[in-house]
Amino acid sequence: MQMKSLNKGRFNQYWQDNNQLFETIIEQCIVDKKIVDEKTILFRQGCKVDKLIVVYNGTISIRYQANNGRCFHLGTVDCDDHIFGEMEFFTDYLCQFDIIAEDVLTIAVVSIDKLYLSLLEHPKLALFFASAIAFDYQETLDILLKRSLYSICFNIAFDIYQHHLNVHPVNNFQKNYLEAERFGTTDRVYRRAVNELINLDIVHKVAGKLEIKDINKLKAFIECQEKFAK
Repeated sequence: MQMKSLNKGRFNQYWQDNNQLFETIIEQCIVDKKIVDEKTILFRQGCKVDKLIVVYNGTISIRYQANNGRCFHLGTVDCDDHIFGEMEFFTDYLCQFDIIAEDVLTIAVVSIDKLYLSLLEHPKLALFFASAIAFDYQETLDILLKRSLYSICFNIAFDIYQHHLNVHPVNNFQKNYLEAERFGTTDRVYRRAVNELINLDIVHKVAGKLEIKDINKLKAFIECQEKFAK
């Protein structure tokens, strides 16, 4: 979640009017600031969350690994005053994902004890968390449902179209095997799906990167798959 107003939602105006209060309280709960190297694991899947972390800027990735060895990447996020660990702070569950630094990052460590007391003292602070967590939850659930219920071809095409519209909450990877994990599949299956879209003249590769070749064919393919996908 971000520490700043998202300019949307039921409590948008309230957030804008009181954003300084939220930032001030979070700042008072910070107990350390440090620089971490690229590929540092900020939170590890399955571990107890004993702090929250603020990433002021830079890129992180979010990964889940199942017991059978398969990996699912949500993708990368370009941080802009993002807080991580907030869901586990409220649920007291073990960390659900690996959160990995994809750049050298400057981070701030937020004390969960101080934040707990601040929430009791300023219960309206929960509105900020509730609003931001709700957006993150619905965006993530939408991604997971599409990954589960539609074909790999559809998901790749839809993902490309979302990036074209600049409305995708996460970014893609440059390496094929990581892109495959972002769609919950293997490198071989991912490449086969990409080739199918290329053969349909929907996309093509430019300097090794997938680009839209025919936007109308892309939209028609997505619409058809949404209605008639098996």
